[in-house]
Amino acid sequence: MFIPIIKEHIEMTPGICGGKPRIAGHRIRVQDIVIWHEQMGMSPDEILHHYPSISLADVYVALAYYHDNQEEIWQQIAADEEFARQLQEQSPSLLQQKIKHL
Repeated sequence: MFIPIIKEHIEMTPGICGGKPRIAGHRIRVQDIVIWHEQMGMSPDEILHHYPSISLADVYVALAYYHDNQEEIWQQIAADEEFARQLQEQSPSLLQQKIKHL
């Protein structure tokens, strides 16, 4: 269950960001923070620099939420990556289409 500090920073709303956990009042998902921090190597301060509408506390609480729910977050990331891959296969870019016909 959420502890009060997480509840005031993280929310899940059906119909917004697919119901995935996100920064309260924003469309920035916990998984976005995780990707920026874990995969892109951005520090919490760098994330804040790029997204000044959120607070440093929001970033740290998102990371805390991630550490408490790692499997769930990585499943969401994998599902989104698979969805993007399927879309790419169904709709190749114009450049890819032109290269095929050369």
